[in-house]
Amino acid sequence: MKQTIFTFLFFTVIALVSCKKNQYNPDILQYDEDQITAYIKANGLTGMVRDTSGIYYKIITPGTGTPLQYTDSLAMVYSFSSFDGKYLSPDTIQNHFEDFMGHISTPDNYPYGLQFIIHNVINQKGAVARILIPSHLAYGVSGIGSGSSSVTNGKILGNQCLDYNIHIIANQDAYDQTLITKYISDQGLSSSMKYDPAGFWYSISIPGTGTVPITNNTTVTATYTLRTLNGIVVAEANSNTVAIDIPDIMRGMQIGLEKYGSTGALMSFIIPSSLAYGKNLTGSIPANSVLRYDIQIDDVTP
Repeated sequence: MKQTIFTFLFFTVIALVSCKKNQYNPDILQYDEDQITAYIKANGLTGMVRDTSGIYYKIITPGTGTPLQYTDSLAMVYSFSSFDGKYLSPDTIQNHFEDFMGHISTPDNYPYGLQFIIHNVINQKGAVARILIPSHLAYGVSGIGSGSSSVTNGKILGNQCLDYNIHIIANQDAYDQTLITKYISDQGLSSSMKYDPAGFWYSISIPGTGTVPITNNTTVTATYTLRTLNGIVVAEANSNTVAIDIPDIMRGMQIGLEKYGSTGALMSFIIPSSLAYGKNLTGSIPANSVLRYDIQIDDVTP
């Protein structure tokens, strides 16, 4: 009887040990590493370099100048997605960052890994890079946003690694003009849009016939639509005309209306950020936004 019990216990121990040897219970660091290497293979990514932090990156365009520090002001556009493909944020028009680099932080809804790799590796203006951030350096086990496991358009689920594409802006004016040129081409506006030496673009669909010049002392009554280049309307007056005091509007529009506007004119302007709201977040308008302004002038009064 004792021998039977011993034999049973012996084989039970053997089975448990064997089972344990076949189990794979990675910690979060290894889990993230497995996810990233599988993602790289599945998406055919090449040239990715692993940082000692576990972040993978590829510098597509090297930056220039002095390495950026946490106290330096940084202008950046980016797109990103979660590895499961359930959360996508591809819009570099909306995804702007303009602040001190040290403010790329989780309290401001930016993953710590993004700040870390920019500060330590991709830390020069003009750099363009792709970054794969492990979940423990992103939003961890809790994720971020609102939604559920099945409704994820507003939520990054827990333990999700992130795929970032970033462009650290070296010269905002040059970047804006490149963006505008592409927009004009993509929208089929090349034959109608003209460049003004002040820095903005304009087209006149219907010339005005009014004789009262537009100055800082006049009031323009008009209907208009103001939108970002991704088509999001940020202000409009399309059903009822509104009075516009020239000194109160963005600098690019002041110049444009004074040069080309008069009663009856129907015009479009594309305004670079330096002649719009610059680095300031204004309402729903992101910092460093290029804006399109379509306006119908109904009247000009002194």
